[in-house]
Amino acid sequence: MGEPRLKPVIVSRDGCGFRAANGAWIEPDATLGECPAPTVVCIPDLFVAPEARLEGYAEEIAWLRTCRRDGALLAAACTGALLLAEAGLLDGEDATTHWAYCDALARRFPRVRVHAHRSLVVAGEGQRLIMAGGGTSWVDLALFLVARLVGVDEAMHLARINLIDWHQDGQQPYAALTRSRQVADACIARCQVWVAQHYDTPSPVAGMVRESGLTERSFKRRFKAATGMTPMEYVHTLRLEEAKQILESGDAPIDEVAEQVGYADPSFFRRLFGRRVGLTPSQYRRRFRAMRLSLQ
Repeated sequence: MGEPRLKPVIVSRDGCGFRAANGAWIEPDATLGECPAPTVVCIPDLFVAPEARLEGYAEEIAWLRTCRRDGALLAAACTGALLLAEAGLLDGEDATTHWAYCDALARRFPRVRVHAHRSLVVAGEGQRLIMAGGGTSWVDLALFLVARLVGVDEAMHLARINLIDWHQDGQQPYAALTRSRQVADACIARCQVWVAQHYDTPSPVAGMVRESGLTERSFKRRFKAATGMTPMEYVHTLRLEEAKQILESGDAPIDEVAEQVGYADPSFFRRLFGRRVGLTPSQYRRRFRAMRLSLQ
């Protein structure tokens, strides 16, 4: 077996055992105060809603600031980056988190440069801030830390043993492009329901304007205020999400998929899909259709 090269230690505020959100029992090795000065601090997923305020973390935030001051690497998986931002440690820095939380991170912490498409971001002085995006991108984070602390050869060895595939395409191919339907503005919410059923028509924005009963200028202003997107951007997200479903579940030609979701110009569809999703339609189908077929 050989001597371990890294010694992980689980720490918490009070050192008491607790049950995690997934039901697993966790027994910390030490309190924050008892923990020797760490080389790396890893913050796991916080299991909070995107817009939830982070309250009750004052001691953890003070400890993270001390660790940062003393030269530790600070790493975060998934929504753990929110705690780094709450501590003010991401101000003026590049960052990422789970794709579903990137908008909330950018809104709440405008001084943070959020990269929603990237599954791993290394930032800060001495590259001592390391963040992984959603879900299994924590594996990328683990391999990166092993490579940095132990060596690239050891990281590659771990990847081969555990059949780990690096997320080189980032988070975009996995992200749902559409955002939650907003209901605060009843008129805009009604238009969103309408366009969800008519996004493949030739002029869906004009249709939403008619449905709203507003002038075109007023409608576009209210739609952007309510959703954060222009009406046409919203239509594109609906069309591309539907295209992803068609590509995953069938083998229709790409030009036919483009037509099904409302694009008369297949080349425009291909360019838009690649820009927004991070893969070409054909690449997306190859990656995700096999997965869907296997699960079925």
